[in-house]
Amino acid sequence: MPAKLAPMNPLHPKKLLLTKWTAVAPVARQKHFLVSKVIVPELPGQALEQVEIEAVHSKASRRIDWRELRDPSKWRQGWV
Repeated sequence: MPAKLAPMNPLHPKKLLLTKWTAVAPVARQKHFLVSKVIVPELPGQALEQVEIEAVHSKASRRIDWRELRDPSKWRQGWV
């Protein structure tokens, strides 16, 4: 019998600002991140593609495609 996957909460890019995330595999020895900025596309009408995440401990930030946050093998919502 196949294992059931828990339904994911739908993510909407415009509501990601200031959400908290835990990296499943620490990134540069950082585990907890906060979405510090939603990158607005230059041309109006284009879909949002990227967010800026900031490491809570070091304050280092980087840009990622917001859809990466949907991947449970990389990210968990909240600080676990």
